[in-house]
Amino acid sequence: MRSFKAMNSNRIAPQRHLIRLKNYDYSQPGAYFITVCTKKRHCLFGNIKDDQMWLNSHGVIVGQCWIELPQHYANVKLDSFVVMPNHIHGIIFFEDVGAGFKPAPTDSTGKRYPLSEIVRAFKTFSSRQINQTRNMPGTPVWQRNYYEHVIRRDESLAKIREYIENNPLLWELDRENPARQK
Repeated sequence: MRSFKAMNSNRIAPQRHLIRLKNYDYSQPGAYFITVCTKKRHCLFGNIKDDQMWLNSHGVIVGQCWIELPQHYANVKLDSFVVMPNHIHGIIFFEDVGAGFKPAPTDSTGKRYPLSEIVRAFKTFSSRQINQTRNMPGTPVWQRNYYEHVIRRDESLAKIREYIENNPLLWELDRENPARQK
């Protein structure tokens, strides 16, 4: 019997690169910078005009879903974020929630959720609402993965905040911009 690999050797499977830090607890308190891109980098959320991001109705939904994350996850605090035509950048802080010597549970079940769960929920909440408005249930809005960076120093946090705030100004040079000359 031939192996699956041998039977499908004429097809090249895309190589997925592991982007998470090995043995790192992504539910522990700290700051995280994330970027989430739309499926095939389609510009779904609005456009840049005069160096400002002008959100369409889908972009408003994305921004609202982002802002509502702390309502669903008690230990999540949000910092700088920007919705761009085909991606979002944001900083998320995970904080210990509690009183006294023991941290309080982060939700009614006492479970502390990792960053991947927060991003999954954000993508799910926003996709459902966007697809409802465009009457396209189940259509992918987001790419499968996302980029994350653990922020470990105040200097790094300041630079990332500046990057996020200036992102619309740099759209013409942004590698996510489909109109950019390659």
